[in-house]
Amino acid sequence: MRIGTVVGNIWATRKEEGLQGLKLLIIQPIKLDGQLSDEQIVAADRIGAGVGDNVILTMGSAAVRSFSTTSICPIDAIVVGIIDGKDES
Repeated sequence: MRIGTVVGNIWATRKEEGLQGLKLLIIQPIKLDGQLSDEQIVAADRIGAGVGDNVILTMGSAAVRSFSTTSICPIDAIVVGIIDGKDES
């Protein structure tokens, strides 16, 4: 899993059927030093994260399995939590 900050939304009027009704967010991962990475990741969101939220995301096959156990959905990353706080100790 990784943590990151939601920096935007993506809208697509035409998309794969498995993505219908799914909210897509642009996430910038947070590096170990606490700074935002230059990388951006598109992640599916079913829990209601918004711009400015720090989130937990999972990627790869874990993302697909967390979305559906019965069908394959064409996603590579999904938001699995909104961070309320963290302890660095």
